[in-house]
Amino acid sequence: CLFQTYLQLASVTRTALRAKNRTMHVVTEFVLLGLPGQRETQNFLFVLILVVYLLTLLWNGAIAHAVRGRQLHTPMYILSGNFAFLEIWYVSSTVPNMLVNILSETKAITLSGCFVQFCFFFSLGNCFFLSVMAYDRYLAICHPLCYPSLMTGNFCVILLCVCWVSGFLCYPVPIVLISQLPFCGPNIIDHIVCDPGSLLALACVPAPSTELIHYTFNSMITFGPFLSILESYTLVLRAVLRVPSGAGRTKAFSTCRSHLMVVSLFCGSLTVMYVNPTSGNPAGMQKIFTWVYSALTPLLSPLIYSLRNKAMKDALKKVLGL
Repeated sequence: CLFQTYLQLASVTRTALRAKNRTMHVVTEFVLLGLPGQRETQNFLFVLILVVYLLTLLWNGAIAHAVRGRQLHTPMYILSGNFAFLEIWYVSSTVPNMLVNILSETKAITLSGCFVQFCFFFSLGNCFFLSVMAYDRYLAICHPLCYPSLMTGNFCVILLCVCWVSGFLCYPVPIVLISQLPFCGPNIIDHIVCDPGSLLALACVPAPSTELIHYTFNSMITFGPFLSILESYTLVLRAVLRVPSGAGRTKAFSTCRSHLMVVSLFCGSLTVMYVNPTSGNPAGMQKIFTWVYSALTPLLSPLIYSLRNKAMKDALKKVLGL
């Protein structure tokens, strides 16, 4: 009798656990609140975001085509062209969904769609390309005579492959860990993208180890390239300050100025948002910072690079028929 009672209790416990698991996984979609405002404001934001998106595609596509089709086959231009191509995919991972979200009444995004956006948004939004571009400027300024033999075409291709592959190898671990968490409600994300911090907050069970791993990966992926950029430009600064003529120093600084502006825009906002998990940024500030590095920076980057380079401007005029 005791054995039968034990079997019955075990069966009841297993049934209760299965029911609990089914209850905890009932969330199949999230409500992405997006940008706030009345319908008139929403319409204005839709037009603004659409224009920024189309201009981003135009400028970055023109740069990628100019580098590919024109005589801009030096490592500096090849890196710029690949970075422009990356920006096209990066902005396309979020902005189309923002536009659909503004027009949507339900503002819903599926669970799988949320994690797919999370994967591409963070895998493409890394600083590895900026780090390699800073290294290229370091070699060009600090080792000008050895630059052609150091930054060869094959070495440049290897660096590009490392950048592309590293971006997609760094985030699978935190993405898989977060996707395994149970979500049982609420399912409202007060953001414009599927943010990992919001997903961790919506999980039904506390996951301190997953949260620690996620923020550790974020810190490494952000600070690793940033420290590499800082080291490259520290060496560049030391070399430039040794140049005797003022014209030479000005010319050397001008080759780095545009890249530093892009680094400040992108890595600065990214660091403020995702490196410090206890920053407590309000939802409005999070949306602003996310808008800056997800939509505005990809628009400004090609403008900053192209407007300060005569060869690129001439190539773009031919591509655009100006």
